[in-house]
Amino acid sequence: MFGTGNTKPRLGIDLAGGTSITLTAKSTDPKAITKSNMDIATGIIERRVNGMGVSEAEVQTQGDNTIIVNIPKGGNQQNAADQVGTTAKLFFRPVLAVAPSGVTVPAPTGTPSAGATGTPGATPPAGATPSATAPAATGTPSATASATKQGRTVGEALAAEGTTPSPAATGASAAPSAATGSAAPAATGTPSAAATPPSAADLSAAMTQGTVPPELSAAFATLDCSKPEVRVAQTGAEDKAVVACSQKPGKGGYYEKLALGPAAVKGSDVSKAQATIDTQTGQGWQVQLQFNGTGTDAFSKITGQLATQAPPTNQFAIVLDNQVVSHPQVNGPIPGGTAVITGGFTQAEAQDLSNVLGYGALPLEFAKSDITTVSPALGSDQLKAGLIAGAIGMLLVVVYSLIYYRGLGLVSIAGLLVSAALTYSIMSLLGGGIGFALNLPAVCGAIVAIGITADSFIVYFERIRDEVREGAPLRPAVQRAWPRARRTILVSDFVSFLCAAVLYVVSVGKVQGFAFTLGLTTALDVVVIFLFTKPLITLLARRKFFLDGHPWSGLDPKRLGARPPLRSSRRRSPSSAAVKEA
Repeated sequence: MFGTGNTKPRLGIDLAGGTSITLTAKSTDPKAITKSNMDIATGIIERRVNGMGVSEAEVQTQGDNTIIVNIPKGGNQQNAADQVGTTAKLFFRPVLAVAPSGVTVPAPTGTPSAGATGTPGATPPAGATPSATAPAATGTPSATASATKQGRTVGEALAAEGTTPSPAATGASAAPSAATGSAAPAATGTPSAAATPPSAADLSAAMTQGTVPPELSAAFATLDCSKPEVRVAQTGAEDKAVVACSQKPGKGGYYEKLALGPAAVKGSDVSKAQATIDTQTGQGWQVQLQFNGTGTDAFSKITGQLATQAPPTNQFAIVLDNQVVSHPQVNGPIPGGTAVITGGFTQAEAQDLSNVLGYGALPLEFAKSDITTVSPALGSDQLKAGLIAGAIGMLLVVVYSLIYYRGLGLVSIAGLLVSAALTYSIMSLLGGGIGFALNLPAVCGAIVAIGITADSFIVYFERIRDEVREGAPLRPAVQRAWPRARRTILVSDFVSFLCAAVLYVVSVGKVQGFAFTLGLTTALDVVVIFLFTKPLITLLARRKFFLDGHPWSGLDPKRLGARPPLRSSRRRSPSSAAVKEA
């Protein structure tokens, strides 16, 4: 535990505070509720919750048709609770304009560099693409843009996700006017030390590719996709042009904002999406798409229109929950209802994109069957109450052990401490390893385990006492009592573990925390009784305090009512034995 640094268990929502939402999947087709579909839905919901800026949110499947979403304290719990479980909307929209969002430049120095004269051929900074100069926002893209991912083929018709010019590529221009080839007059002299650098909005406008519709110009100019709450707040009707943000940062580290046209193809028109390896060209992983009848016609029509456009208006955006997952470039019309998206994907990237595309075809809806919100103060009070209850239970067992078993009670206390230390360590490790969260029912399971552990000690102690009552010395009594006690302990622990396992399988939500802790502590009881209690009692049986049956040892023969040892009778004479034999 100390080696990994996981020194504290992770606390659940009911102890640390937060919101827990239980979603139940529903469908008109019972066969649609499968493990693969539930896993895809879990990934979409997790992406949605984390995209809201909620840190350490947990989304996991339980059972066959249940998803548990835990939103810890500190996040926007109300917004997340409203969004979680709503049906995800997937659309294919044509791209009208693209620009990086949140671009900033360092403050200018007192003396400009040699290339900062505003001349069109100025040398860009290191790491920039020299030919990727940003065009003016006139709708005419740069004809000298270098080849990027948007130039790769997509099933001989569809290219991978397009990228806007790197923000650093426009660093040689101090103002949007530099993009038109004329130098800014103020850039030829020595600027003032207090010169104001261009704002992020000015830079974004200068680097915009495509034409923004008039009705979206204000929203597009002020959109800052670098903020998580802004990315998830974008909404728009399916039949109208909208603004949206990229779901992930681009190659330059900046999020992109896009102006998109009305939806051309719905996600429900995707009948299948699968990540495969391109065995023909050897370009690695790709995503294969299949559309239904309606989707085939719509996709063929929109790709035919986009193929005649210049970048970036020859791209279509894959929009999930109003966030752009990808915006590939179209090189030609794609008939036949099938398409292949390539772009140097890794296996994880291809599978993630196929899951997003396939989600539109999932016939699943989710109902919020339970929503629990706990304030941090209430969670702290419940944790304190659970710890007090556990301490009271431990104290009662300790007092009972000392009164009834006296010296043997110390062995019981030592065993309880070892079991508690192992339980705490394993829970801390599981919290960092698999995300196990200690909730209030789990604390209840740990309290019940105190009785299970004490019960194993009692079984062994009573077997030893039975042997002492029969007149056996202590050391032989310890050895004879072990096989009988061992059998009883194993049967008892097996029944407890079986109950915990069945409860864990058939239950969902917080009840599983109780079952998991009960099963874990039951397994640890076997470890403690075999590897700690039995060896310790064997060693103590050699000590004079226990061997001689001290009154405070708990093994006093007189106190236990032991029978006196049988003495051998007087030897009979051979003659009398012979007469008796006759």
